[in-house]
Amino acid sequence: MKMPKKNSNISTGAAILIVIFALLFFVLTGRFFYIQATGKAEGQALAEIAQKKYTRETTIEGQRGTIYDRNGEAIAHDTGAYTVVAILDPDQTKDKDKPKHVVNTEKTAKELAPLLNMKEEELQSLLDKGVKKGSFQVELGPGGRDINNTTKQKIEKLKLPGITFLRDAKRFYPNGVFASHILGYAQKNDEGKIVGKMGIEQVYDKQLTEEDGKVFYQAGQNGIKLPDPKESIVPPKNGDNIYLTLDEKIQTFVEDALTNAQKEYDPDNIMAVVANPKTGEILAMSTRPTFNPNVRDITNYRNPIIEDSFELGSTMKIFTLAAAIEEGVYNGEDIYQSGAYKVSEKDAPIRDHNGGNGWGPITFDEGIRRSSNVAIAILANEKLGTERLFNYLEDFGFMKKTGIDLPGEASSKLISKYPRDRVTTAFGQGSAFTPIQQIQAATAIANDGKMMKPYVIEKVVDGTTNKVKKETKPEVVGKPISKQTANEVLDILESVVSEDDGTGKAYAIEGYDVAGKTGTAQIPNPNGGGYLHGHGKNLFSFMGFAPAKDPELVVYVAVQNPNLTPQESGSAPLSMIFNPVMKNSLQALGVKPKETDEEKQKQKSTSSEIKLDSYEGKSVGDVKKELEAKGLTPVIVGEGKSIDDQFPKAAHTVISGEKVFLQTKGTPTMPDITGWSHRDVIRFTEFMNIKVSALDSGFVVTQSIKPGKAVKEGSYLVVELEPPESLSEAVEVKQKEEEVQSKEEQDSSDEKPTEPTD
Repeated sequence: MKMPKKNSNISTGAAILIVIFALLFFVLTGRFFYIQATGKAEGQALAEIAQKKYTRETTIEGQRGTIYDRNGEAIAHDTGAYTVVAILDPDQTKDKDKPKHVVNTEKTAKELAPLLNMKEEELQSLLDKGVKKGSFQVELGPGGRDINNTTKQKIEKLKLPGITFLRDAKRFYPNGVFASHILGYAQKNDEGKIVGKMGIEQVYDKQLTEEDGKVFYQAGQNGIKLPDPKESIVPPKNGDNIYLTLDEKIQTFVEDALTNAQKEYDPDNIMAVVANPKTGEILAMSTRPTFNPNVRDITNYRNPIIEDSFELGSTMKIFTLAAAIEEGVYNGEDIYQSGAYKVSEKDAPIRDHNGGNGWGPITFDEGIRRSSNVAIAILANEKLGTERLFNYLEDFGFMKKTGIDLPGEASSKLISKYPRDRVTTAFGQGSAFTPIQQIQAATAIANDGKMMKPYVIEKVVDGTTNKVKKETKPEVVGKPISKQTANEVLDILESVVSEDDGTGKAYAIEGYDVAGKTGTAQIPNPNGGGYLHGHGKNLFSFMGFAPAKDPELVVYVAVQNPNLTPQESGSAPLSMIFNPVMKNSLQALGVKPKETDEEKQKQKSTSSEIKLDSYEGKSVGDVKKELEAKGLTPVIVGEGKSIDDQFPKAAHTVISGEKVFLQTKGTPTMPDITGWSHRDVIRFTEFMNIKVSALDSGFVVTQSIKPGKAVKEGSYLVVELEPPESLSEAVEVKQKEEEVQSKEEQDSSDEKPTEPTD
């Protein structure tokens, strides 16, 4: 029988299967315990795979650092903006009568093009490409990025289907044209990141740049947070804040004066610098042409005060005079023959500026007052010797860069091959230097002989921890002359302004003694050799010190090729800048003018400066009347009967028309700030300790916290501002909207019971 053989085959097969299953069991069991023990499969950590699958992250945006002036006023910061977006997905439209996507790309492009400063064809191509690709939406850049609220409102009035806006951020410069060549500008790159492109924004871009943070959390497959998520936060790191030595008030004085002179005389260039000679701090610096960093209407990328060297003219005589006095070879009563002077027989004569006629035999003191080239040539060539002169110019810092913390500083160009060239350098012709070198040298004249290094960066502060990371201290970089020499130079320069025969009479300022030196430099002909000729074809300049006996300020002003009438001299545009800048700056620093008793009494009765009393605890009505009688504008915060706090504080000085904030006892409430300036908004929010975001620049037209509403510490106020020319229109629109809203509320209240407001 063959049956047993069959059973034997079955048994063998079964045994093999059992062995196979057993092996599989042990392999799987072993695999299970291996994974359990190591947490890995195929060399990859399973926990990591699971974490990636179920972990979500969101971004916490950091903020680019703010640039402040010396008093903590923000002069460059991030602010809200809008990006125009076109929705292209037709599925977003549920009602054909109310489309939610772009229906007609041609019409949309035609109406948006003028508002976005883009070509109609460019816009339509952008929209059509998005439609062709089946895109949900497209951003209408570059014209559609960083638009202000005014443009947004104009676009909204078009009621174009599918056009909407994304709230965004942009770099904002609240003062517009303001130290523009110092600040530079920052704008978004192709990745949407704000980066510095010029000036401090570019040089300190690494310090100003922020790092975004992250929030990591566990979520289900649908992306919704789990009930008990494991959440971790990597906080953002804000960019460092940079504090400048610039003073917002003084810089504004400079900008206003330069703008007025530009309109009046239309010169090729204007330069102005205000410095503290005791420290080297630059309090203001500006040039023309300039630009508004918000719109970047740049025609000149160079800052000539730092980046250009040129023949400075007779302001250089200050330092030749100082060298002669220091060496003991200057006697102001000595007589010399003015008019013309030859360095050698083969050289062309050096002539005085009045056609070489001179003023006959005069003293050296008179020669300095009249800005005689011959007087300085004799001092340089015969009294000092040009070798000693050049040693002093080196001591005054004219042979090397100052090292100021601004980009692109130029080197000087020394012309010294021939004796005549060395002599003409003594009165500012031939050799070329930078204005910032001259400012540095001037600090020695005003600071008892100690020369201070100029600087603009006061400190760099960590934007997250608020700790000071870097601070600039005043640095003495030389002592070219003694205190006695410096004082004697100032005395002589004071006579240049105060005496009838001085060239600086136009720069006299009532109430202040001014010392200074005029300059009229020839300008090299850009189309060939020699110099430009003709009335006004010069670089006119003035270097002034005040108060003359112990200067608090050094102000340098230069104007190139102004359009002068035949009767006008270069002092006309210069004094138009120097005088108000110096006077207003001294007053801003608290330097009081000299006055007679009669003038003091008159000033007391007509002064626009008012010292505040303490109003805390006094009646609101009484304080309001008192302030209004003084020409001030009281702003009442709250509905209490007595004053609980005030800003500015008692003993502070304010000017006529300025706002005084008065907080009453009880819950503070929001005033109507329509028409307020950006500065007033900042002062108010600092007083109330609330945060503010300002859209655009100019004056307030809307506010997120309505008048009369309670204001809590730490609240967030969003204001929209408009330029003065569109302010009235914007306010009118706002008033109409409020009237409509009020009517709707009234109609609603007629139908429903009145409920208490919060």
